[in-house]
Amino acid sequence: MAGVLASAGLVLVTGPAEAGNKPAKTVPVRLLSLNDFHGHLEPPTGSSGRMVDETGATVDAGGAAYAATHLKQLTDKNTLKVAQGDLIGATPLISAAFHDEPSVEFLGKVGVTTSAVGNHEFDEGYAELRRIMKGGCHPVDGCSPAGTWKGAEYDYIGANVILKRGGTGAEKDALAALGGNGSSLRSLLRQYGVPALPPVSIRWMNGVPIGFIGLVTKTTPNIVTAEGIKDLEFVDEVKAANVASRLLKLVGVKAQVVLVHEGDQVTAGQSPDACSAQPGAGNRIATQVDAEIDMILSGHSHQAYLCTVADPKGNQRLYSQGGSFGRVITKVDFRVDVRTRDVVRSSVAADNQVVTRTVTPDPEISAFVQTWKDRVATVANKPIGKITADITNTAAPSGESPLGNLIADGQLAAARTGGNAQIALMNPGGVRASLTYPSSPAGEGDGVVTYGEAFTVQPFNNLLQVVTLTGAQLKTLLEQQFPGGPNNQAFTKILQPSSNLTYSYSASAAWGSKVSDIKIDGVAVTDTQTIRVAANNFLVGGGDAFAAFTQGTDVWSGPLDIDAFAAYFAANPVIAPPTPNHITVLP
Repeated sequence: MAGVLASAGLVLVTGPAEAGNKPAKTVPVRLLSLNDFHGHLEPPTGSSGRMVDETGATVDAGGAAYAATHLKQLTDKNTLKVAQGDLIGATPLISAAFHDEPSVEFLGKVGVTTSAVGNHEFDEGYAELRRIMKGGCHPVDGCSPAGTWKGAEYDYIGANVILKRGGTGAEKDALAALGGNGSSLRSLLRQYGVPALPPVSIRWMNGVPIGFIGLVTKTTPNIVTAEGIKDLEFVDEVKAANVASRLLKLVGVKAQVVLVHEGDQVTAGQSPDACSAQPGAGNRIATQVDAEIDMILSGHSHQAYLCTVADPKGNQRLYSQGGSFGRVITKVDFRVDVRTRDVVRSSVAADNQVVTRTVTPDPEISAFVQTWKDRVATVANKPIGKITADITNTAAPSGESPLGNLIADGQLAAARTGGNAQIALMNPGGVRASLTYPSSPAGEGDGVVTYGEAFTVQPFNNLLQVVTLTGAQLKTLLEQQFPGGPNNQAFTKILQPSSNLTYSYSASAAWGSKVSDIKIDGVAVTDTQTIRVAANNFLVGGGDAFAAFTQGTDVWSGPLDIDAFAAYFAANPVIAPPTPNHITVLP
């Protein structure tokens, strides 16, 4: 009978007993996987640099040099290293300043062979992702201090990423990944259209092929800048995975692993080896993809869990994720039947290993990280202003935060001249960290904010834009902060307002009637008036399901968001934490 055994930090997937008295000849395979690395070459700080381990203790975790040591310790002759996306994008300055080439190089150095694309792989657009994959210097900024970029040493795959128009050579890459060019392969490959990326990657280990299917969340168009993916379509993950599985079977690959950049939330504080995932978008994929697929390694939700789920035929298979920022390595051991070339599911054993900092950091990677740290130091260490106390991105009961308000005020200031902005709105997910006021043991502090710290807060290099909305459209936009409307907002997302915008909302009211008493500079907004609204280009393009922004007219483009933030500090050298009191919550 199928079941799950958990013991000593290990999850063992068991399946039906094999027929016959003589066991089939099998060979071992080990997978080591990472997800959501986000360019954290240096050890992440604060809560982002801690992890609950298998004993329930919270420990410091992450950092490229420590991850390299753990990977070496876990690697044997049967090992393949893979990843589930968001390896780049939304990265610290040490990586982002060089368009994430340092992070991709690091992942190649530690032996990653294949990765699904994540939504953040598209932060700078599809063309830039192709450059990262294939090589060449950045078209605007030129070559990095390391010279001409040679391209990623691992494959990026995405079965559900389709070109609206052909012409990039992506289909040729996809066929090459499958090792053939036959009409049946081409026909099946084009079931949804011309692939933008290879859908699969095939790796051989101990004489048997292992097929990896790459998937990225189908919500990607809602969470990345529209312009960069205007030529792409993101189809349903399950449907795309099933086509990719058939492609693998067509070329004789039966041991199949999905690498998917989609996952679920968890019950907080659990062991990374616990099955604490709350069924959601990731679970839907894990349970519904073709029964030929043997395991699902996930990402996107930044959580750690080890679960088993039933496939469409009722057999058990692994569904896992390994946290984020290089804090966890998922180790999966299994055996493949040499005759059938399929995974023996009863042999699958998985373990989420925390990347502790109690090991000796890898000297080669330590030197590599220091090189890039030195290269970026001049930019990162430049002071841009001071704060009088911590300015956090922690939401008040209304949903706004002090740092969100500050960023919105900075964007409004930067967009008044030229863009004629009257208000500004900032997406809460774009405020990635707090600004902290460091102090000495004696309780003294200087409150200096560096460019590197500001960049950590806003790492996306989004463009500041201004559009014209009517008062009625602004009302609809604010309604779109809440679930229940036609924009299909998954959960409440409160846009961070500039200080001169105030309004009330009632979460219990019906959608469309939640927001009231909208005022700008204390003057009530009417439905027919026109308002110049500043926001980053991600929001202006309809990101985070704020579709009303796409109705805006007379688009004006200004500076990068990080430059607007720095300019606000230049104009206001010492800043106190704003009070997040611009939104009133009604019963």
